[in-house]
Amino acid sequence: MHSTLDGEQIDRLFRLQGSRAVATLARIFNDLDRAEDAVQDAYAQALDRWPRFGLPENPAAWIMLTARNAAIDALRRERTADAKRQLLADLEALIQADTPFDDDAMDDRLAMIFAACHPALNEETRIALTLRFAAGLTVAEIASALLVPQPTVSQRLVRAKHKIKRARIAFAIPEAADLPERLHDVLRTVYLIFNEGYASSTNRSLVRADLCEEALRLTELLEKLLPGQAEVSGLHALVLFHDARRATRVDESGELILLERQDRSWWAQHKIERGRSLLVGASRHSAGPYLLQAMIAQEHASAARWEATNWRRILDCYDGLAAIDPSPVVELNRAVALAYAYGDESALTVLDAMTARNALPNYPPFFGAKAEFLRRVGRHAEARAAYWRAIELTQSAVERRFLERRLADLTSLEGH
Repeated sequence: MHSTLDGEQIDRLFRLQGSRAVATLARIFNDLDRAEDAVQDAYAQALDRWPRFGLPENPAAWIMLTARNAAIDALRRERTADAKRQLLADLEALIQADTPFDDDAMDDRLAMIFAACHPALNEETRIALTLRFAAGLTVAEIASALLVPQPTVSQRLVRAKHKIKRARIAFAIPEAADLPERLHDVLRTVYLIFNEGYASSTNRSLVRADLCEEALRLTELLEKLLPGQAEVSGLHALVLFHDARRATRVDESGELILLERQDRSWWAQHKIERGRSLLVGASRHSAGPYLLQAMIAQEHASAARWEATNWRRILDCYDGLAAIDPSPVVELNRAVALAYAYGDESALTVLDAMTARNALPNYPPFFGAKAEFLRRVGRHAEARAAYWRAIELTQSAVERRFLERRLADLTSLEGH
């Protein structure tokens, strides 16, 4: 046992390790409600024991063992326990107290992701289900990642659990022939997990290392499961390029540092080199959305300084991305590249057109970017309104403080 923990620390541990236990128990039961109940029981026991006795030597195994025991107790209390002898046997054989978790194995959370991406579930439900039960995100974090209200996410999760039970969807990695139709949503889901870690929407800190590391681990697993898939390599490279900059995204007080002001000497070069090596092989194939995004990230990672960024090459990549995967967010990011390649007015022409058709009306980065370009061209009244809208919409305390500082700087500039 080690030093005692508080409730917030225990909660963070369960966010990662509890999701593993849910996935494993879901495989055995083929019932998410049963799996959740067992892990929730383990969580309650941890809240009682860990603050008094300290952290177990192997928290992951403790959680799995305790959840398993809770599941066994629940089965034994049921009248139909005799009909569930195989389940009891599977649970009792599941894990010993000192069993280590093998992070290199094709584990149950990966099987959970593929089950969540079953064709019987619609796309929105697949993503919400995977984020909740494979990655342990809260409903609020999923809502932010998907740009939908929290009640909508809750309803999707309830419907998804019922659908899985009715359709008898197995928690297992699909056969090779069934993989392609599931891959698109799997990749999108892993990237959303990374994004919530890299720019947390609701956490007090901007960066959540646990989710970043989880996404990196899942991309490694996907590489092993699907070698030679260009889009898997593209996603893996994209995550590596972004994650290489993770340590420089905030200062010592936790405040946001823009890319142009980050200390590039602190970027993790081994991750950048690994990303480049992945793109060498993947670039032989036709460029898909993740491969194109990785090429954009590589340009940022390769520039020795901000001023050396090849914005025209980045713009070319965004043009390709807009052609095969058009969306308002891609249009916004392309407008930013357009500004640095050809000037702020060029970008504002695009953003004004998006405003006119009410694109991204509740997306904070849209208003933050527009405010910056409006400020640069001297349209200060419009810039103030855009800053206020971004401040109003963002759920991130770190991003809100950054936007408030930018607004204060604009007000100070106008006062001189």
